[in-house]
Amino acid sequence: MTAGLLSAEWTKLRSVRSTVWSLLAFVIVAIGFSALIAAVIANTWNNAGNHPNHVTLLTDPTAVLFGAGFGLGQLAICVLGVIVMSSEYSTGAIRASLLAVPRRIPMLAAKSVVFALLDLVVSAITVFAVFFITTAILRSHVSITLSQPGITRACIGGVLYLTVLGLFALAVGGLIRHTAGAIATVIALVLVIPPLITLIPGTIANHIHGYLPTVAGQLVAQSSQQPADVLSPWQGFGVFCLWTLVLLVACGWLLKTRDA
Repeated sequence: MTAGLLSAEWTKLRSVRSTVWSLLAFVIVAIGFSALIAAVIANTWNNAGNHPNHVTLLTDPTAVLFGAGFGLGQLAICVLGVIVMSSEYSTGAIRASLLAVPRRIPMLAAKSVVFALLDLVVSAITVFAVFFITTAILRSHVSITLSQPGITRACIGGVLYLTVLGLFALAVGGLIRHTAGAIATVIALVLVIPPLITLIPGTIANHIHGYLPTVAGQLVAQSSQQPADVLSPWQGFGVFCLWTLVLLVACGWLLKTRDA
């Protein structure tokens, strides 16, 4: 993997209009929804009745601060990750790429590195923007700072989770090679399958749910471990990384053995 190959992948990534729009959608949705939820909580803080968010803000603040915004915003990262890989197949550009770089694995590695770095930078900006905006909105009711136990780790964990999520989606795009099908698969894995698994009674289903890719990965963005969590935050992130690595290896194997 050379600097020229990385430069070529960066040129391809930034020249595609969907890159800008997907990242913009992620930033707007993540910050907008998080700020909206924080504003609603602040405005209804003194209302009579039970407020589960109030308790959660004390026990696991980042679950509330990042919950709604990143729950929806991560879909933009998933879509972009798929498009980064699958669009080359749908447009036929993959043939030109492989003619320019006959060694297929370095091309996949360069594409993954460039996309991961872009995802990392945008995610870091967005995560910390969400944190400081939402904590400022809630400051008159509850104080949440980076110096509190688990908060800094959760913020860094949120950045790492979103970065690996992009690579996870990229691998799915490379395996399926069809944009619509890959996007549907990723959304199913992120949003549909986890809640369905929780409907199955018994402890086995609970463990299956705990080891699902994004369920395990999201644990690292929690500021404290919850009683129902099967894994610790870093164990969960490790499981998510393992899922992603397996898919990337499978993607590389298919890229090397299949015709473009």
